[in-house]
Amino acid sequence: MSDHEDKHEESLLEKISEKVKGHDLSSSSSDSDDDKPSESSMKAKVFRLFGRERPVHDVFGGGKQADIFLWRNKKISAGALGVATVIWVLFELLEYHLLTLVCHLLILALGLLFLWSNAATFIHKSPPRIPEVQIPKDPVLEFAQALRFEINRGFAVLRDIASGRDLKKFLSVIAGLWVLSIVGSWCNFLTLFYIVFVLLHTLPVLYEKYEDKVDPLTEKAWHEIKKQYAVFDAKVLSKIPKRPLKEKEKEKKKD
Repeated sequence: MSDHEDKHEESLLEKISEKVKGHDLSSSSSDSDDDKPSESSMKAKVFRLFGRERPVHDVFGGGKQADIFLWRNKKISAGALGVATVIWVLFELLEYHLLTLVCHLLILALGLLFLWSNAATFIHKSPPRIPEVQIPKDPVLEFAQALRFEINRGFAVLRDIASGRDLKKFLSVIAGLWVLSIVGSWCNFLTLFYIVFVLLHTLPVLYEKYEDKVDPLTEKAWHEIKKQYAVFDAKVLSKIPKRPLKEKEKEKKKD
């Protein structure tokens, strides 16, 4: 009887110990689960340039244009940058005019076709065939509709800015146009376009490579800009008289 009681006590002790171990495991797993949202919340708090939440590739559309800007296809990216550089060198450094370039290219093309056509009779080969240009109608119509929509949306945005409903947006647009006019006085449109084209092919890929180092610096700069803007708002913008709310409501009803 004593042996039977000892075995029964041992089995009870084993069950109790198993329950304690199971409780410890469940508590540790729950603690690990509690740590997961804290880690995700920490990741969510990481500052990203322009407040983006997607990768750089998705910000640029995630298609072929993103592959070109981020040098996923190095041959196409280098080719596009090389063509833009050749055009800029021709028209800006060599001061080549567009009409002169078109005429010279046409002269070269006509000369080559003339030689090929006359030499074909002696070589007993067929003369060169000039391909016909065929443009499908549907893509052209879709492009025209999209262009019309974007133009109308741009006019709507300009109207909204010019109405003065959002004073901050109005002043920021005025400041941006003023800076752009200063930049335009330094260089012509072709040089400005080439600079923007080169920046689009260099800055995104560099930022994607060093974003962990760039984002903390931009966060500090952004906080400093906010401080300066708060001072400007307190000293200047807050003293500008604003229109009453009734007039704004009337304009909204008219729109």
